[in-house]
Amino acid sequence: MCRNIRTLHNFAPPATSDEVHDAALQFVRKIAGTTKPSKANAEAFDHAVVEIAHVTQHLLDALVTTAPPKDRDVEREKLIARSRDRYARPEAASA
Repeated sequence: MCRNIRTLHNFAPPATSDEVHDAALQFVRKIAGTTKPSKANAEAFDHAVVEIAHVTQHLLDALVTTAPPKDRDVEREKLIARSRDRYARPEAASA
């Protein structure tokens, strides 16, 4: 579930509110142990997502760094390459 949470700090352009919300949603899903809450828990679940997104945005706004911002396209290509290497099918053994 949490594999979808990506680093949001120090990118150009900065993380959008949708990206912050998506990360908060994944975090709450992991903590709650469910991807979709019951009707009885939906309000608490949704409230937690909003609160965590809010706090996350404050954190991102407060963080400072001297490193140059990372390029989203370059980082995406690195991720794709790592994934390709990780999930590459090994060649069938010769008989």
